[in-house]
Amino acid sequence: MLNILKIAIRNLTRFGRRTLLTSSLITLGIVGVLLFVAVAGSFKAIMIAQFTDAVLGHVEVHRKGYVASIDTLPLNLNMQPAAIAKVEQALDHMDAVEAYSERIKVGAMFSNFTETSSIRVNGIDPQKEAATTPLLPGRIIEGSKEAPLLKPGEILIPTVLARGMKVKLGDTVVLVATNRDGSVNGKTFVVRGVLESVTGPSGKDGYIHLNDARDLLRMKEREISEIAIRLKNPARLEQAYAQLSQELSGIAGEGGRPALEVHTWADLSPFANVVRMIDLLAVFIKIMMVSIVLISVMNVMMMAVYERIREIGTISAIGTPPRRILSLFLTEGLLLGLGGAALGTAISLAAIYFLNVWKITCSCGQQQGLVRSPAVSIRDVATIAALVVIMALLASLQPAWKASRMDPVTALGHV
Repeated sequence: MLNILKIAIRNLTRFGRRTLLTSSLITLGIVGVLLFVAVAGSFKAIMIAQFTDAVLGHVEVHRKGYVASIDTLPLNLNMQPAAIAKVEQALDHMDAVEAYSERIKVGAMFSNFTETSSIRVNGIDPQKEAATTPLLPGRIIEGSKEAPLLKPGEILIPTVLARGMKVKLGDTVVLVATNRDGSVNGKTFVVRGVLESVTGPSGKDGYIHLNDARDLLRMKEREISEIAIRLKNPARLEQAYAQLSQELSGIAGEGGRPALEVHTWADLSPFANVVRMIDLLAVFIKIMMVSIVLISVMNVMMMAVYERIREIGTISAIGTPPRRILSLFLTEGLLLGLGGAALGTAISLAAIYFLNVWKITCSCGQQQGLVRSPAVSIRDVATIAALVVIMALLASLQPAWKASRMDPVTALGHV
């Protein structure tokens, strides 16, 4: 085997220009794929964080059927005290959970005593909400960002309402809402801050204290619309989702059917489609890289066989078995793949390191100056390198098989 390796290296160096060109194509393919995976992954992580850490949380729990009717924010599908207690008990015993926050959501009318507009109100516990969505305080562009986010009697309003209705900090405004029984109630609030929207300039989400939301809706019991959950490790989202779903499956509602449902952020945000598109682009880039390797190596090996027909005939005539000839050409293809993969991986890791040193910034939604941190996992590096080597071997197989089955007499007579 060592002799075959030496001969393969000698043959590759004999045609140095061709070997260099092929290795360069493989290297460029790997560099392109790994850099795309790293940069696209950093952008995807930033985009996901803007929704999970500023609005949604990683996972949410609702009463069965609530999400299907979420556009109307149905109060008749709020979670009741018994179910809330069971969910909180389950979350308190889950190691994957870092924090959770109960919310009441309601559609209301917002008035500055001169004009009136609609608003989506989120009743929150300030401390729990800040722990669950740590980027929420950073969305406050006017007003104090210090804890607590707000106190009873205060409201955080979206930019679109503040500018459109000329409402300033300290102004008194009125919220009017209809409760589950159809009764209309109003309550005055003092504007504590103005929020920048994550979803764009049309966002109309405001925040009030959880107790104020219950007063506004004249709730007699401790009911909520949803529980938002933050995980310690977002990479373990699927495991945490499965565990929580299993824990809550025993809470039965009418007819013995599950009373609650669990959703990940991707189930609740339309921007999950953008994330899926990024993943799909990564797959297409990998396919292109595989095609480059396959065509490049196959072309080189076919040319090597054609140019060395008499050489192949000579070694066959002196008794070299076909399997050794097959091994020789497969080894040459393997060395091309290994060399290109090693060099491409090294260049890619170095480029990713310098990209992190240079602190590339970008904008996502309304957030400006976000620092990208391109990174690639060991799994991605190993997978792509292995894919290149396997494709190089497969590309060498047909030319190697042809060489090993060549008739010595015919080969020696080749001109």
